[in-house]
Amino acid sequence: MKSKSLTFLKYTFLIICSFISVFPFYWMIAGATNTSNQIAEGKLSLGTHFFKNLSELLGAYNIPLIMWNSLKISLVTVVLSLLVTSMAAFGFEKFNTRRSELIYSILLLFMMIPFATLVIPLFKMMAGLNLVNQHLALILPYISNIFLIFFFRQSFKSFPDDIMDSGKIEGAGNYTIFFKLVFPMMKSTYAAAAIYAFMNSWNSYLLPLIILQTEDKYTMTLLISGLSSASYVANYGVQMMAIVIATLPTLILFLMMQKSFVAGMTGSLKA
Repeated sequence: MKSKSLTFLKYTFLIICSFISVFPFYWMIAGATNTSNQIAEGKLSLGTHFFKNLSELLGAYNIPLIMWNSLKISLVTVVLSLLVTSMAAFGFEKFNTRRSELIYSILLLFMMIPFATLVIPLFKMMAGLNLVNQHLALILPYISNIFLIFFFRQSFKSFPDDIMDSGKIEGAGNYTIFFKLVFPMMKSTYAAAAIYAFMNSWNSYLLPLIILQTEDKYTMTLLISGLSSASYVANYGVQMMAIVIATLPTLILFLMMQKSFVAGMTGSLKA
C-alpha cells in the first residue's frame, strides 16, 4: 500500500512538472491564433485569427529575409564552432602536456566571465575590423565556444586510445585519424553539440543588438524585441506569431536529432 502511494505521488509530481513545462508552449500557439485583446483578457483556447496575425506580420516585416539571416548566422556558426572546438578538445585530451593543461585551465576560468561584460570590447574589436552591421561579426565570437571545448573533451575521454594506435600503425596522420576514425564514432556527441551551438547562436540577442544597425540585417531575436516596442499599443497576436515562427527551427532540429542528442549527452560511442 505504501509503495502504491509513493508511485501515485511520483506520477502526480511528474504530471504537474510536465504541465508546467508544456503550458508556455501551448499558450504561445494559442496566442498566435487570438487577437491582442483576447490575449490580454487571458483567453487560453485556440482562436480564429491565425492567418490574420500571420498576414499582418508578413505585411509589416520581411520575415523570409530575417529568417534567412538567422539561419545563415546559426548554421555557419554551428559548422565552424564544431570543427574548431572538437579539434581543440581532441588535442587537449589526446596530446596533453603541462602547458596545454595550464591553457585549458585558463580557458575554463574564462567561462565564469559574464558575456555581457565582453560586449563592449567585442563591439570595439568588430568596429576596428570594419565588421559593424555585418553578420560575420556575430559568427566570429561564437566559433571558439569554451563550453563546447569542455563538452567535447569530456566525451573524448571515453574514446579508446587503441583505435588511434591502430591508425598510426597503418600510417595515418593525426588529421586522418580525427576525420576518418574519431568523427564517425562520435556522431552522437557532435549532434548534441550542434543543437547547443545552434540554440546559442539562434537565441543570441545582446551582441546582435549592438552590432546590427539596419533592418535588412536583423535576426529573429531583434525582430521580436522590436515588435514589443514598435507602437504604443502592443499587438500581442502578431508578437506571438513571430515567436512561433522563431521557435520552429530549433524545435524541428531537436525533433530530428533527439535520439542523437540524448546519446551524445551520455557520452556514447557508435562505430
